[in-house]
Amino acid sequence: MIRESALRGYLLEEALAWMLRFSGYRLLVQASQDPFELVMEGGALRVRGRGAVHQVDVLGEFAFTPAFSMPVRLFLEAKYYQGRCGLEVVRNAHGVVHDVNENFMTSPGTRPRQRYKYSYALFSASGFTADAQKYALAHQISLVDLSGASFAWLLGIIGATASALHRTQKNLPESTPFPVNWLRTKLRRALKTSPSYLLPQPGSTDEKFTQAADSAVAEFASVLRQRSDAGLLLGFPSAPFILPLVADNQSRFLKYADARPDHTVRIKRRGMGAASEWTVSPASAVGAYELAFKLPEHIEEWISGIEEKERRRALQIKEQFLSTITLYRVNGAGVRTYQLRYEPSSLSRAKHISS
Repeated sequence: MIRESALRGYLLEEALAWMLRFSGYRLLVQASQDPFELVMEGGALRVRGRGAVHQVDVLGEFAFTPAFSMPVRLFLEAKYYQGRCGLEVVRNAHGVVHDVNENFMTSPGTRPRQRYKYSYALFSASGFTADAQKYALAHQISLVDLSGASFAWLLGIIGATASALHRTQKNLPESTPFPVNWLRTKLRRALKTSPSYLLPQPGSTDEKFTQAADSAVAEFASVLRQRSDAGLLLGFPSAPFILPLVADNQSRFLKYADARPDHTVRIKRRGMGAASEWTVSPASAVGAYELAFKLPEHIEEWISGIEEKERRRALQIKEQFLSTITLYRVNGAGVRTYQLRYEPSSLSRAKHISS
């Protein structure tokens, strides 16, 4: 029987793929989308590396090619453990992305082909160990902590759905494995995260199982669609990490940002230590929108390391790492770019430094 924790991870990956649908990434699901780099084996998508072929559950391609770079593809992996995600998971991610990025050779007469820059993002419902964070920072693996209050609703519905799907296994014939590919295809059809013509028709399974699992998947997709305004946006600060930004209302954010794609913001920190969350809101329009995010835990530990310096250190992080946050969004056939700029006034600066 499949473990409930594994089901939670699969659901979290598909939910994240859905939430990132407007952040510039399109989902790759079939080898036919790139026969040179991708291959299907056992019904699963795999990416060719220099030394091996690597299975990938969620692979996105960024619609925007950065200057002086190659087109970007993103491995997305999610872990929904009770405890923190450890070093071994991050080390595996580094091995995969390093091998894939080296899979390019030329020789006389070789047909020219596209080359991509692969990145890896690990999302964890319970954060990461200190060793995992240090290793990821050294090897440019993006770690995203989803343990903050902004993601409580998402983790809650994932937990309930995983429990329901776990119970449906009793309807499968003995020794029949849980149909993970069937589940992913059902979710991607329900959430429309990939064109339906690219997705295979879900294979047949036991009727009782199908009825029960269909109901759980439909309820899960319905809750996500109801929360469509609580979209996840990827923010790229001037720092060696990415920011998962959760909008209190994505429609309000987009309305404001489309009219002012480059604007100044206020950045506030709520809470203490690793439990802290940060918010971004426009400096000149209180209540227009609010984005919430968490910083990597090792940064929060440094901020809170000396109590009397906590406010000053928080200000230093805002000025050094969060002075400019860039976001991308697919808008029809194009990509919109937004810049959120933190520019504290001299009065605010003097107040913080003197406190």
